[in-house]
Amino acid sequence: MEVRLSDYKNEWVQMFLEEAEYLRAIFEGVEVQFEHFGSTAVPGMKAKPVIDMMGIVDDINKVDLFNGTLASLGYDVAGDWGIPGRRLFRKGGEQRTHHIHFYQSDSLQIGRHLIFRDYLRSHPEEAARYSRFKEQLAQRYERTNEYSPAKKAFVSEMEQLALTWHSQTSE
Repeated sequence: MEVRLSDYKNEWVQMFLEEAEYLRAIFEGVEVQFEHFGSTAVPGMKAKPVIDMMGIVDDINKVDLFNGTLASLGYDVAGDWGIPGRRLFRKGGEQRTHHIHFYQSDSLQIGRHLIFRDYLRSHPEEAARYSRFKEQLAQRYERTNEYSPAKKAFVSEMEQLALTWHSQTSE
């Protein structure tokens, strides 16, 4: 997929809210808590215009029961996509609009993502630094299969800063 980097758009919050409402109707009978995370959840950040959503459920296996329904509605059912315990659904094909990551409520992935999001929201200078880095990568790489791995070390470093910040603010 081609790298599409955009300035922050206020409409991303509304896109998250609308998709969460839509998915709650699909997952009738399953209690799901939705969280908006990733760069589109951080005001002022440059981002690929793909809404990252997290669905938190009490039993990840319940999500699998909806694979056929979601596929029939145009979602790409991607399974765990390399992260055990996750269920990933992608919406929009080549012009992707949403990534929906489901995790069971006891997954360690949940805290990692939400702490990183909250750190960037609380530290606009770090969000700006991350945005500049992403712009540099987008000038170097045209495809997401090159761009995404190239930012991995930088993101890991920032995640460590976020975890340290979180442990200090939680005391």
